Amino acid sequence: MNMITDAQHVAQHEAARENASKAGLSGGEFLTFRLGGEEYGIDILRVQEIRSYETPTRIANAPSFIKGVVNLRGVIVPIVDLRLKLGCDSAEYDSFTVVIVLNVRGRVVGAVVDSVSDVLQLSKEAVKAAPELSSSVDTSFITGIGNVGDRMLILMDIEGFMSSADMGLISDSH
Repeated sequence: MNMITDAQHVAQHEAARENASKAGLSGGEFLTFRLGGEEYGIDILRVQEIRSYETPTRIANAPSFIKGVVNLRGVIVPIVDLRLKLGCDSAEYDSFTVVIVLNVRGRVVGAVVDSVSDVLQLSKEAVKAAPELSSSVDTSFITGIGNVGDRMLILMDIEGFMSSADMGLISDSH
């Protein structure tokens, strides 16, 4: 049992290192948004648009973090509440709540966040490697930590996160 856990742990860190080299530690442009008290950054090239939150049509038996689907100009888009998926204390829907519409491996997916902050250009020097945590904490989707003045951004591989098996949104065949 322990060998599997260790192998998975090594695989997670290998994936995180690979993701970091692809999407984070090289710097670039990031859309920043808030989830609870934390600020996150995702690759701006994955963002299709930002929309105000509208109540989606619920899908029976979907996990609680999948709020449902919306019709976006003829495309049925699944809506994921990142606050619920990432374990934020609360997920209030107010006038600041927005949906970031993402293009992930050729599929359109919506991500509910508390608010969008801005678009930042981060130099390679402003991005540090994500800290290594115990194997019980999945940090494989954190590509780095961005420092902007007194702000710290958690940089995410949103494509890897949204297409992970536990999300159930995108099959390997896509």
